[in-house]
Amino acid sequence: MADLKQANPAALGLGGFALTTFLLNVVNSGLISGDNLGMILPIGIFYGGLAQFCAGMWEFKRGDTFGATCFSSFGAFWLGIALLIILENTGVITPVPREGMAVLFIAWGIFTVYATIASLKVNRAVTAIFVTLIILFFLLAAGEWNATVHKIAGYEGILCALIAWYTSAGVLINTLFGRDVLPLGVAK
Repeated sequence: MADLKQANPAALGLGGFALTTFLLNVVNSGLISGDNLGMILPIGIFYGGLAQFCAGMWEFKRGDTFGATCFSSFGAFWLGIALLIILENTGVITPVPREGMAVLFIAWGIFTVYATIASLKVNRAVTAIFVTLIILFFLLAAGEWNATVHKIAGYEGILCALIAWYTSAGVLINTLFGRDVLPLGVAK
């Protein structure tokens, strides 16, 4: 039986991350009302959460520790955030106080710091995603006490999403064309 080439799940994982990050941060920035949160939750569960988590599992199969760890982790993040919002909105749990949310964002920021260090061995586009994501998490933590900082975090999150979309497109297009159509920046 012929060896089948394994597909690169990074385009899917990055796409799920990008779309969900974009949608939530369009709300965080105030570009659209928080009343639109219902649009984000299903996407957060299925594309940002499940699809990204699956991409991470497929990265394990390919032997890519970075992709496996990061996609699985951020897929679980989106599943957790969506569930948190659903549980709060249905009254199953009381809303998490801002201190708790700030600690959550700081903890994810810490994970993102060491993932960023690891990303230096991937490519510059992935590193740019992680650098903007560190900034986003710490802005979101500070934004729990300051509406202006929260709004700035939203715009910064949109930037992070756009970089992730570009990177997803690069992985997809470059893989299919067999050459670098969209440069991702070679890791040094």
